[in-house]
Formats: sequence, structure tokens, C-alpha cells
Amino acid sequence: MRRWQDADALAEAVFDACGGEVRLALPLGLGKPVNIVDGLVRAAAADPARRLQIFTALTLEPPDEGEEVRDRFLGPARERLFGNYRAPSYARMLREGSLPPNIEIREFFLLAGRWIGVEPAQRNYIAANYTHARDVLLDRRPNVLAQLLAEEDGRLSLSCNTDISADLFDFRRRGEADFIALAEIHPDLPFLDAGAGEIGADEFAHRLDPPEQRALFAAPRRPVGPQTHAIGLHTARLVPDGGTLQIGIGALGDAIGHALLLRHDGRGRAIQEACPFPSQAPPGEPFETGIYGLTEMLTEGLFRLFEAGIVRREVSGAAIHAGFFVESRDFYRRLRALPEDKRARIAMMPVSFTNALYGDEAAKRAARRDARFVNVTMQVSLLGDAMSDTLPGGQVVSGIGGQFNFVDQAFALSGARSILTLPASRMKDGRPVSNIRWNVATVSIPRHLRDIVVTEYGAADLRGKTDAEVIAALLNIADSRFQEELRQEAVAAGKLPPDHRIPQAHRNNTPQALDGWLLPHRSALPDFPFGSDFTEIEQTILPALERLGDLGKSRWGQARLLASACFNPAHPDETRAMERMGWSEGVSLTALAFRGALRMVAREGWHVGG
Repeated sequence: MRRWQDADALAEAVFDACGGEVRLALPLGLGKPVNIVDGLVRAAAADPARRLQIFTALTLEPPDEGEEVRDRFLGPARERLFGNYRAPSYARMLREGSLPPNIEIREFFLLAGRWIGVEPAQRNYIAANYTHARDVLLDRRPNVLAQLLAEEDGRLSLSCNTDISADLFDFRRRGEADFIALAEIHPDLPFLDAGAGEIGADEFAHRLDPPEQRALFAAPRRPVGPQTHAIGLHTARLVPDGGTLQIGIGALGDAIGHALLLRHDGRGRAIQEACPFPSQAPPGEPFETGIYGLTEMLTEGLFRLFEAGIVRREVSGAAIHAGFFVESRDFYRRLRALPEDKRARIAMMPVSFTNALYGDEAAKRAARRDARFVNVTMQVSLLGDAMSDTLPGGQVVSGIGGQFNFVDQAFALSGARSILTLPASRMKDGRPVSNIRWNVATVSIPRHLRDIVVTEYGAADLRGKTDAEVIAALLNIADSRFQEELRQEAVAAGKLPPDHRIPQAHRNNTPQALDGWLLPHRSALPDFPFGSDFTEIEQTILPALERLGDLGKSRWGQARLLASACFNPAHPDETRAMERMGWSEGVSLTALAFRGALRMVAREGWHVGG
């Protein structure tokens, strides 16, 4: 393995070895070696005769600068939240429209919401299940693979990204792929050697040791509002002791992890027993046998359950099998600090293992007993279709990733269930709208794979039910402000009897009822159950920014904000919040709108922004 310190010199050598055409395979997310990638991009941009194709997913970027309110909030916190992390240069070039025609970027999963409206990224998105992305990549015959690695005592680890890379190296060993492998070492990347984590140095032709290594990308934890806490509490009832668990990304994963911790230590029983929304599932007992974690993404919530000893049921010596991770700095620190015996119980594997039953199927079926695969969706139709990744106009929000893979497993495994979660309603241009619809514009999970759907108002079991039964069950967990309109649509379509009535017990599905349930237990349901990189006053500001972002999109919403600034009582921390945003002196319409959002949050309660 030849060692380099200069990324540009390495890039020149790689292009020479590949005859001027590099077809580059990059890991999803955290494992991208940014210095190597930028060197290759510079080399291609400098010579139009060269060609660079990049196949990857989840290009990680800190928030853009240039929007006043966001910059005022993030400016003082940017170094604390993101350090000196730098996104790959191709991301900036895509946004600016300056990417040369001899450089092509193909992604099969996008950072959620970040590439809406960016035409080159939308045009070059590849729709593929996570388990199929490897085969799509192999069809493009990659001749270079580059990856960020961890090092310990001279040993190397794929660390955060065994997901597809581990399989690619296996294909090359069998003579079914041929590529040059490039390694870039990062001192802060956790060394994980169990499963497919460790890899031999002889697999790599070149190694870059840059003179200056920038920070790893870190994802700040998002606040968990009452809607999400409630979804977590309902979901926690559905997880059997001794079973298998996969949970999705972001605030939902935190909420489910926290709810399972509350269930285990007994604090959750009083909260569950006070729930005003009917449930057929018992509150849940502490975990005696423990759970086995099987997930494409190792999340904070799942890791907390491992640390607490809830995720402890072992399969082949591992309590967790996972394919990748992208989390907070604290998460990386705690992974690095794990004692060797605990670290060995987290086995990083390719997604061909975690997301599918192919290969050693009998063993996988025996291990994945009573599985609960929990994922987030955006909208659900009354017939059970789910819209998870694409907007009505075709703009891709993120990608299907592994969601379909886990739904498929839920139907293939005995005793397994798929759980799709979503808030029953959301705010759009300052007005509530239902996320349960008669139809959805795009379908990520089709109705023939409908299973369990959970909103803040409860769980609907849809598997094996008739269309009329499915509609009735979903109406029972819909926001009550929209139930009658939805019922009438179903009746008009001939899918529900005209005399169908929503039971009285399900007709109080409102934010006020939600607050009435959860507010008395507020101390057990913090906004950041696993801590936050945001300061106390920044945590106060976040829900106001969400309110401002929603209402500021329409003239009607802007008028509401300004009226709130003039007539609503002041927020208790208003002075500190205005100072933190840099509006302690002078007045502008934006400052008044922010003040109005703060006062709305103070007046309308915890459910605002939730």
C-alpha cells in the first residue's frame, strides 16, 4: 500500500492508472473520504479529457449560509455543532450549477429535504432499494473504491460503512469485480472490528494521510415534540421481549428508544395508563430476555438501549448487527470508548445481511424472531398505501433506502411486523392538514404490504383486513378535525358503508387531548431525551424557528406572526432569545416575525411545532 499526504498527487496517480476515466464507488454518508474525493474532482475539473463518475448516497452537508434567520441562529453555534467539517466540493458545484460536464454524480439516497429543487441532483437520482444499490453499482463497473477508515494498533476498520463496501471487497476477492481501493484514515472514527468491520491493509493500493484532517460530520439531535413522544409510547407497547428490533432515523428513533427505556424501568406505566386514546396493546413489561438489534443504521436510540442492557439478546455473539451510522459527536465518542468486550457485541455487516433474508436464510429466520421493523413515512392513504420518499411533483425528498426491504422482511418472517409511523397532522402555511389522506400522490409502500400504522393517537393493525376494515382503523387514529371529511370520501368511493360512524372513543384525537395526556408527565418526556449540543436558550428558540418557517411562507401566516408580536404576551425568555439572534437593537419585519413566533409558542403550548 503506497502512502500519500497530497490528495492532488494521489488523484493524478489514480487517473493515470485508470486511463483517464474513473468510475468511483463511494460509501453512503459518514464514510466518504472527502480529501480523496475533492482531489479527484479537482483533477477531473482541470482536464476536460478526463471523466469522473461518482456513485454514492447521502452526501452530508452542514446547513447552507445565506438565509438571514438560519445564519443568525447557526452562526454562533456552527463551530460547536459542525466543527470544521467540509462537505465534498461536488455538492457545492451541483448547487451552483458549476459541475463540469465530464463529472457525473449518481445518488440512490439523498439527505432528506436538502436536494429539493436542485435539478441536476433530482435528474440523476437513482431509485433503488438499499439491497439493490450494490448490484446497480456493479453494473456500472466501478474501477475505484475510496473509503474513510478507522485505525487501531495498525489494524484497519470499515467502521461506519460496511453497508455496501464489505460486499464489494468480497466480489473482488472472487474475481467478480476489479477496482483500485483507496483508504483515508480518520482519527475520530470509531474502530469496530466485529462482523465485517475489520479489513486487511493489503486490500488497499493507496492510503492518504492528509496533513490536516477535518472534523467528522455530526448530526445535531432534533427536538422530540409531543406528537413524536406519543408515537414512541404507542410503538413501545408493540415490541415483544425476546424479539428483534429495527428503528428508523432521527427524532422518532430517539422517541422510541426513550419510550422503551421508560417501559423497562417502570416509569412508562403511569404514562401509558393515563393515555386517553384506546389501545389494544398492554403497557408492556420490563425486558427479561432482552432484544436483538438488527438495523441498517445504528441509531442513538438503539445504542442507548444497548448501553442500558435492553438490547442484549445475542445472535452469533452480537447483540446488534448494523450496516452504517451517522450520528452526533457524543455518539462517536461513546462508541470509541466502549470496552473491547462490549465493542465486540456490535457487529457491522453489509446491508445484504441486515436488510435481506438471502444467504443462510434458515439461520436468519431463526435469529429474527418476533421482529418489529419501525420506520417513518410522510403520508398514508385510507387504503394503506404509504408515501415515504417523494413529493407529489416527483421531487425526491430522500429515497426509499431500506424501508421497503424491512417491510418485505416483516411479511416473510414468522411473527414479524412492519410498523410505519407518522404524525396524524402537520402544519402547512400556518394551517393544520391531515397526513392520512384518501389518496397519496406517490407510493413507496403499496397497500398489499399494509401492516401496522402508528400516529400520536394510537396504532392501527391493517394486516389481512378488508378495505373497509382498514379505512375504519385508520380513521380511528386520524386527527379528529379531518375524520368526517375522510369518512365521507371513503363512503363516496363505495369503500365504507354510508352508516359507518367513528366510535366516540376515537373522536377526541386533538392536540389539546394530546397535551392533556402528556403535559402532566413532561419531566419524563424531555425535548432532548438523550441530550443536545444546543444551549438552553437555543433549545427555546428552535420551536419558534419552526413556527416562523411554516407561517412565513404565506401572507396570511406573516400577518398572524406580526399580530402575535403586537398583541400576545411576551415569551418568558424573549429578551435572551432576541439577543441570541442578534436582534437586541433595532427593529425589522423579520425580527418582529420572530418575536411573534416566540409569543405563539408561549401562548399555544407544547404541541406547537410538535
